[in-house]
Amino acid sequence: MACIQLSGISLSFGARDLIRNATLNLQDGSRAALTGPNGAGKSTLMKIAAGLVKQDAGDVIITKGARVVYLPQTGIRFEEGSVHDIAEEAFAYYRGLLDEQEAIGRSLASDHVGEKETVRLLERHHAIGEELENAGYWRREEKIAEVLRGLDFKPEDFGRSAHELSGGWQMRLALGKVLLEDPDIMLLDEPTNYLDLEARTWLENFLKDYRGAVLVVSHDRYFLDVTVREVYELFNGVLTRYVGTYTQYEVRRSQELAALFEAWERQQEEIQHIEEFIRRFRYKESKAAQVQSRIKMLEKIKPIAIPEGMKRIHFAFPSAPRSGRVVLRIRELSKAYGEKQVIGTFSLEVERGQKLALVGPNGAGKSTLMRIVAGAETSFEGELTFGANILVGYFSQESAELMASDSTVEEEAESVCPFEMLPKLRNLLGAFLFRDDDIEKPISVLSGGERSRLALLKLLLKPSNLLVLDEPTNHLDLTSKDILLEALKKYEGTVIFVSHDRQFLDELADRVLELTCGRSPCLYHGNYAYYLEKKAQESQENTLDQTANQNQGSVRKSDLSSPISSQKWASVRANDWGEEKARRARLRKLKRREEEIAARIESIAAEKVHLRQELELPNVYTDGTKTKRILAAMEDLDREAEKLNQEWLEIAEILTEEDA
Repeated sequence: MACIQLSGISLSFGARDLIRNATLNLQDGSRAALTGPNGAGKSTLMKIAAGLVKQDAGDVIITKGARVVYLPQTGIRFEEGSVHDIAEEAFAYYRGLLDEQEAIGRSLASDHVGEKETVRLLERHHAIGEELENAGYWRREEKIAEVLRGLDFKPEDFGRSAHELSGGWQMRLALGKVLLEDPDIMLLDEPTNYLDLEARTWLENFLKDYRGAVLVVSHDRYFLDVTVREVYELFNGVLTRYVGTYTQYEVRRSQELAALFEAWERQQEEIQHIEEFIRRFRYKESKAAQVQSRIKMLEKIKPIAIPEGMKRIHFAFPSAPRSGRVVLRIRELSKAYGEKQVIGTFSLEVERGQKLALVGPNGAGKSTLMRIVAGAETSFEGELTFGANILVGYFSQESAELMASDSTVEEEAESVCPFEMLPKLRNLLGAFLFRDDDIEKPISVLSGGERSRLALLKLLLKPSNLLVLDEPTNHLDLTSKDILLEALKKYEGTVIFVSHDRQFLDELADRVLELTCGRSPCLYHGNYAYYLEKKAQESQENTLDQTANQNQGSVRKSDLSSPISSQKWASVRANDWGEEKARRARLRKLKRREEEIAARIESIAAEKVHLRQELELPNVYTDGTKTKRILAAMEDLDREAEKLNQEWLEIAEILTEEDA
């Protein structure tokens, strides 16, 4: 069984202890997330595990023969070879095994091999054959096509030169190569950064079937929730393991952090009072002794450290003029590039306060429609009319390229910041991952991701009542996403947006407009989860209709070919009555069980309220043993409620089908 173990890992940069005595263990089937504030050292820890960075202390122990592959966030470029050639390079390890197997065959054919050596070579020859078969080496063309298509490469892309691809598509190709290598341990740093929703869903399913171990860093909360079963958090240099899904980790961690934040806030107040006393009386001779006493008190205080990325920051949009009820009216709009129809003809009204998400596969016209709404694209058929007092704010990945000034990050943000928000500007820059010396960087030296974040912040600081946002979360960490999401949910204006972040879509959208290449868009009145539910329902109905049509044809044919006698009909009626009695008894039993489940779910909710109240008591949340006991009880209740809800859904589905 392949495994990797990090034991007592420590690393310092200058006077800063980035990682202190960290221990991590991965083995076949492990699904782990590595999380923590921006700059905590997550990528560095991954590089240590991959052997790319040398630790100051501790050991990295890897099972003999285990293959470890690391995918960085950015920076991979392929200059030579086609997309297919790069993908096929993933099988280089297996080609080496094939060469070894052929060499063994030649050795066995010679007359100079002893009996013991022959047995050893035969065993090795057989082992290589099994490994090649299990890895699917002989089916590699099929696997290459499956992975590339899953990551949204089209068949016509397979022969394209890799160096023609954009940076995002190069990273997609790098991810595909890692997956095709089928290593024992995968270390994936932000693998979803450049993937759309369909590709992310495909990757989720791929990882469910993957036999080896995975350690992943991701800012996509939904992806983590459906992928991992344990979470390692790197916080102030300390690595802590939490068992369970990412949501379960967040619940436990939020309770721990609440106590930490309270202690930090109390300490800040205490420090502020002491410093104020020192400042006021430093030069009064009569207070000299008290001042010295306060200075000593201040020196003895051990600061509670909270990384900048975890401090609570709240953002509210600057006020903008109230728009009319109808913000945007679209009439018979369509868009084509030459003979290729991108957006089919459709009409739509968007009203004040709506949060409209655009979804659909790559090439369906989402970004094109955003540019049309924002006025950046004027060549289209149909009519687009804005309501009264509309101020449009448009963000796209191209927005970042428009900033080429020599101003610093802080100066660029100040240039659009409303006067009343200036005191909070540095906090807001911190929320968008510009901290410490970063705010003094000139715009000209910023990376693409940094430019994108600054362009988004500038847009949000301007008064607008219609926001058109194309992938606003692409370069944000989880904390920054939460700040943006909270602000947009409270935003009184209208939002039209595209995002590949499932949680962001679920929590923000109240309308979903589905675009399908060349066909007319379809509007769904609900969030993204509702949209998926309706799509699944439509798919099921289509399948049932097809089955019904097939069955109907076969029944009519049998009716014509084998008529049923009156005596046989009597037997069928008797059987039907017996079946009907059994069906009614079964339904009564299901309804009783449904009532029992509903009552128990209510009871669980009441028990959880009682436990939460108990957890808020000072003598409880300061006692680690009591806190763990209560948290364990709450987890047990959550598990029970989850099982009951699943059973309730199954019963409800059966009852609905019976009623129909």
